[in-house]
Amino acid sequence: MLLRRPAVANQFYEGDPVRLRSELATLIPTTAHAQPAIAAISPHAGYIYSGHVAGAVFSRVKVPEHVVIMGPNHTGYGSYAEIMTQGIWQMPLGDVPVSQELASLILDNSTVLQEGYQAHIYEHSLEVQVPFLQFLQPGLKIVPVCLGPLDLESCLEVGRAVASALASFEQPVLLVASTDMSHYVSAEVAKELDQLAIKQILALDPAGLYNTVKENGITMCGYVPTTATIEASNRIGASRAELVKYANSGEINGDYTRVVGYAGLVIR
Repeated sequence: MLLRRPAVANQFYEGDPVRLRSELATLIPTTAHAQPAIAAISPHAGYIYSGHVAGAVFSRVKVPEHVVIMGPNHTGYGSYAEIMTQGIWQMPLGDVPVSQELASLILDNSTVLQEGYQAHIYEHSLEVQVPFLQFLQPGLKIVPVCLGPLDLESCLEVGRAVASALASFEQPVLLVASTDMSHYVSAEVAKELDQLAIKQILALDPAGLYNTVKENGITMCGYVPTTATIEASNRIGASRAELVKYANSGEINGDYTRVVGYAGLVIR
């Protein structure tokens, strides 16, 4: 059995399960208003920086057992479109199996995605989402998808593959796109640029998001998985997106001259 061990426990989030549960309970406000959703868009920095944004997003979502997590490839390992179709993620809160049936369905519907493990070994963008999901859904099964700098058509193809798989998968599935927004610009510039990208997400326009990021030089690391997620959401029947929270790292460390932006959104 393929075992994927935590790469960033005790760095991005607490590695001790008791302390991690306490941290998550603090970051996730009341779930009284949680509703089923098609997709969530969530940041992936260390919890001290972006955990409050991720927590706000997941507090609004009823997390089903099966979740497809798409995130960017920061490490350069593996292929540019890599999906794990088997294995177990050994996390501080317990083992999380890969949803083999759903992952295989997605892979079968795609000519872009490749089955693999290398892209996932050290990648943090998917891993930091898992404790939030696990906290809210103890029976969690995931489909990890790690995406590099794909062209627009490849992003849309991945989105179509996910939607096609979900059409024949008979259980509820949540899509999660993992992304931070602008990197290492002033808070003012980050907000201005990020609002351009967020506007396209709210419009549920995958090509609009992709092209806006490219044309404006927005350093949004997860624009590829977010583009794919919007395309999939539209094909599943998305009707609206909501911005839950926007923040930046300067609000935590006091440095507003070089911030990272964080946006949390829900698609229904």
